[in-house]
Amino acid sequence: MALTEYFTRYLQRRARLTETDLARLRAIRTDQVSFAHGEVIVPAEKLAKRSCMMLRGLSARSHRLVGRPEERVITALHVPGDFVDLHGFVLAGLEHSVIAIGPTEVEFVNHDELTEITENFPHLTRLLWMSTVIDAAVHRQWLVAASSLRSSAHLAHLLCEIYTRLNTVGAASDHRFMLPLLQRELAQILGYSPIHVNRAVRDLRDRGLIRWHGAQVTILDWTGLSRLSRFDPTYLDMEVLSR
Repeated sequence: MALTEYFTRYLQRRARLTETDLARLRAIRTDQVSFAHGEVIVPAEKLAKRSCMMLRGLSARSHRLVGRPEERVITALHVPGDFVDLHGFVLAGLEHSVIAIGPTEVEFVNHDELTEITENFPHLTRLLWMSTVIDAAVHRQWLVAASSLRSSAHLAHLLCEIYTRLNTVGAASDHRFMLPLLQRELAQILGYSPIHVNRAVRDLRDRGLIRWHGAQVTILDWTGLSRLSRFDPTYLDMEVLSR
């Protein structure tokens, strides 16, 4: 099956693609695979022969703690259009696994395809590099948010970011999006207890900033939510440039 449009939209939001670029992207062959909540999409410490791109749903970068294998820390969330483990293309293995958050569908791209692109399409190679650099920028911003924001503001920043990333590729609109995270998973992301996460969610609701029913989140006051969290999307690098 040919590559779907989410990754193309991801790139077009940030760079000018030529017809040659577009033709090569659309010629990438993929295998689509579905996963249930909690299933491992990409295992840790495996020499991979393919990389994974999000198509539907969410996935998370999951780290098991040494000496406490029953506990984990989530250090990234991936949305449609994200190349989840592109860095695995050049690494011997991953120190983390990638798990499905809710029902998830992904596209696997063989590394042979990526090798051919990097050898023959320098512009697309730079854009693949760009996507890994943006992934690193998101990780750094999570560290900044964790050290400078507390409780409600920290959660608000996460909601602003996820909506912006989804909206960028056309996977969310009108300040509504699906976030099938359990409170314990939010706790693993934010570094709080589930009780503190519950209080943060309740606080954002009481302020009239969000509505959260099941997996559906509606941002009622974008200005208020982004002001509370000091959200600045600059780190997502969404300016169209000649790269």
